[in-house]
Amino acid sequence: MHWWYLFAGIVFEVMGTLCIKQASITNSYFWAGAVVILYIISFTLVGISVKKIDIGTAYAIWAGFGTVAITLLGWIVFKEFMSIQKLIAVLLIVVGTVMLKLEYA
Repeated sequence: MHWWYLFAGIVFEVMGTLCIKQASITNSYFWAGAVVILYIISFTLVGISVKKIDIGTAYAIWAGFGTVAITLLGWIVFKEFMSIQKLIAVLLIVVGTVMLKLEYA
């Protein structure tokens, strides 16, 4: 169950980060408020997840998958440049976080 909290925390963190980009484009208080609310929810969910998951593992997975998702969504949604180097880096992050999860398998 705690892995679901961690996954939900990642989703809310990604949404919050996307709102940061949107806030910088529009200068809207709506998006800035959304950032604060989404990050509060994300940190709360990650806080619940670390009751059963090692903090180092939880944080690495949260940050790693969040980085991967933001990189890919930045490329898809905001048309940001995706180089081969970025793609390799994203793949290495995925490999590293999967290896951390396999410790619990």
